[in-house]
Amino acid sequence: MNKKTSEYLDMVRLKTGLSDYKIAKQYDINQSNLSKYSSGKAALSETHAWLFANILDLDPAEVVAFTKHEHALNTNNKTKAKFWQEQLNKILADTQPIKIQIAQFHSVVGDISNNAKQILDLSLEAYNLGAHLIVFPELALTGYPPEDLLLRSGFIKQVELHIDELCKLLPASLVVLFGAPSASSDTLFNSAYCIHKNKIAHLYHKQSLPNYGVFDENRYFTAGDKTLVFEHQGRRIGVLICEDAWVGDPLQRTCELNADLIISLNASPFQSGKFQQRLDLYRKHSLEHSIELLYVNAVGGQDELVFDGGSFLMNTKGSIVQQLPFFEDCQVLHTRPCDRTELSETALIYKALVLATKDYVTGNGFSGSLIGLSGGIDSALTLAIAVDALGANNVSAVMMPYQFTSNMSLEDAQEQAITQGVDYSSIDIHQMVTAFNSSLLDLFDGADKDTTEENIQARVRGVLLMALSNKWHKMVLATGNKSEMSVGYATLYGDMCGGFAPLKDISKTLVYQLANYRNSLSRVIPERVITRPPSAELAPDQVDQDSLPPYDVLDDILMRFVEMKLSVEEIAQHGHDKDLVRKVTSMVLNNEYKRRQSAPGPKVSSNAFGKERRYPMTSKFQP
Repeated sequence: MNKKTSEYLDMVRLKTGLSDYKIAKQYDINQSNLSKYSSGKAALSETHAWLFANILDLDPAEVVAFTKHEHALNTNNKTKAKFWQEQLNKILADTQPIKIQIAQFHSVVGDISNNAKQILDLSLEAYNLGAHLIVFPELALTGYPPEDLLLRSGFIKQVELHIDELCKLLPASLVVLFGAPSASSDTLFNSAYCIHKNKIAHLYHKQSLPNYGVFDENRYFTAGDKTLVFEHQGRRIGVLICEDAWVGDPLQRTCELNADLIISLNASPFQSGKFQQRLDLYRKHSLEHSIELLYVNAVGGQDELVFDGGSFLMNTKGSIVQQLPFFEDCQVLHTRPCDRTELSETALIYKALVLATKDYVTGNGFSGSLIGLSGGIDSALTLAIAVDALGANNVSAVMMPYQFTSNMSLEDAQEQAITQGVDYSSIDIHQMVTAFNSSLLDLFDGADKDTTEENIQARVRGVLLMALSNKWHKMVLATGNKSEMSVGYATLYGDMCGGFAPLKDISKTLVYQLANYRNSLSRVIPERVITRPPSAELAPDQVDQDSLPPYDVLDDILMRFVEMKLSVEEIAQHGHDKDLVRKVTSMVLNNEYKRRQSAPGPKVSSNAFGKERRYPMTSKFQP
């Protein structure tokens, strides 16, 4: 389709943000000429064609040819119209279809120098592969979320210095699109930088700032109010950042500017079922606007968040024509075939836990991990996750039996360690527990035995694990699950000890699903660990159901209360005893103080304890 003079003027207005009066003044163009250009009464002069091409970063020869062809048609000069049509055909034939490199990579929060190096290295690789444009995720230069690092002027200064350096070093002909903060006076934006020809060619500010769940961008950023559409390799490319596509208005405005491809930069953390939500949303946009959509997502673990990648290209019919792997760094030309891998939701969750554990342990400078094995399913699954994340050579397991520890537990713990090839130790805690009890005998005089004595066992184990962690420089992985953490069925400073808790957002019923899934890949968890009744083994013949409802009942109540935020009455309407519901919900609320002191763990649900779910520790609320 031939571009008209009036269209080029519209693009200059959009690019510069200037009125016709200011365009005329700044670029020394007669105001009457601009009026003629706008009305279509005159075609661009050759001088102004070159000027507009320079402003818009377009090929001047193309703009001149379009302009001359338009003028020939308007003046009914058939000879010149034929000539310039031939020139246009030659120019357009020489223009290759755009090749976009998708760079799905793990940028580490605060590691600006190394993130910049990766952006440069991957851009050079893309250039050598013949790419015209490379796209990185949201806040790729700083990592996501940088949180209060954004409030430090020195942090923003480092960002600016590295962007200046990238402008100098990136290939001039390659368009490089990446996320980074941008500052203007006292205002900070979550921005997309478009670097081309060794300068910032375009700068887009995220318009929709999420402020819910794990997101609190309003704390740091100001929302942008400008839409960005630019031309490159014959395509009109719109740019969005993450939430912009979910709200809808920014995408609508981008489409209204005749974009034919929208690129969305994302740092969207994993959540069970989230990928399908993304596909449904983007398919709706694609079909409604008949537009191509390129979704580029971050990958990697960051504290309690884990980013799943899964970047994709969707055509105008709402079909995925290319998808990158989940939970893996990956760079690929959007024109290169890429097999879609269909994974079950259980498989995705397991991969999320593995990647989150790997990046948290290594990112905090530990040489490996340490796990207190109990012979139960939670520690067994945690061990499997640790080995898959860090490698068997970097994982140690310690069994700490007491008089209530069964032979079955001893045998199963040892089998797990041998099967997975980890360093394994056993420390008998009889003497230590006895010493504690003896020291407290006089102070406990007259008091009946209760959970206090059980907790001493757990706390002895916690002390031993932390001592070994200090000596071996390995991070202790806590093994508690979400069901236990919800109702406080865990010992503070005991089995809650640890630097990271892979199962913190995993219900007990999901623990069993994940254990079976992992065994389907290769058998690493003994079958009777999965089938035996769960027990803390802190008292004779103890099982969890002595203190808790059956886990299928408990987890359904917890899901409705914690994730769906239903009241006692509403939960009871789903077939649960009201008194039991009231007891469980009270246990959840009364143990907030305990959870605040627990290790962080990866978010996989719609409402995870920690960064996402923030309740007061002291409250009289009755649900």
